[in-house]
Amino acid sequence: MFIRFVFGLLLGSFLNVVALRYREDKFVFNPKVIGGRSRCPRCKKNLQWFELVPLFSFFLQEAKCRSCRKPISWLYPLGELLSGLVFALVPLHVPGGAGWIWVAVFEIFLLICIIDFRLRIIPDELTFFLAALGLFLVLGSWNTDFTGTYRFLFGLQDNVWLNHLFGAAILGTFFSGIVLLTRGKGMGWGDVKLSLALGFLFGWPGGMMLAATSFVLGGASGIALILLGKKNRKSTLPFGPFLGLGAIIIFFFGDELLSFYFGYLVSLGAKFLG
Repeated sequence: MFIRFVFGLLLGSFLNVVALRYREDKFVFNPKVIGGRSRCPRCKKNLQWFELVPLFSFFLQEAKCRSCRKPISWLYPLGELLSGLVFALVPLHVPGGAGWIWVAVFEIFLLICIIDFRLRIIPDELTFFLAALGLFLVLGSWNTDFTGTYRFLFGLQDNVWLNHLFGAAILGTFFSGIVLLTRGKGMGWGDVKLSLALGFLFGWPGGMMLAATSFVLGGASGIALILLGKKNRKSTLPFGPFLGLGAIIIFFFGDELLSFYFGYLVSLGAKFLG
């Protein structure tokens, strides 16, 4: 587990480079864009190897460039830490080959979230990679359900293809409606494409739960930022990171959430009738 965590930190450092050097007009993994020595974004000085050790260099340098003493973005250690946790925890939750496919899913999602947070863009090629991984999971009949026994109440559980295609159709229709109703001000078509891939990955009703969780998280964050004076009602937030967080929650706690929801309905009904 520790070795997986360290490897995840190293990969997270690489994903930071990819995300922070990404250009919309180039392929995400274009070697001409992501290649070359790492530099401080402020003073442009080439960084030494000991300034690039994941997590440790950031904190040892007190979150500042060793040369110009300008602040270093928290995106760097956060991306490294999340990548390390993905490698350490996901294979424990889903063992075997399926677990490593889900590791790839969340690593790509991490890259999407950083790029979306930075540029408000979700690269189509990364969305395609997620959909392709979902196809591998379905073809291999590997575990793609994290909603527990209550999922049978939603139907469409007998045919895996129908289940996953329906999940994609529901999320795609819902997100497309938001884009059309808000004329692109609520979210963009990149979010719609990502929702299709996620709906196919998580199927039905997992995809629906993922979307609902993401909207709750996004709404709560928006309200909090408005109350703190960081945003106003006309401000927008990148939705990709909330979809990513929703995916993590459903992956690890989907069964518990659904059990809590139906348990709450039962207790509410008992109080009403009693």
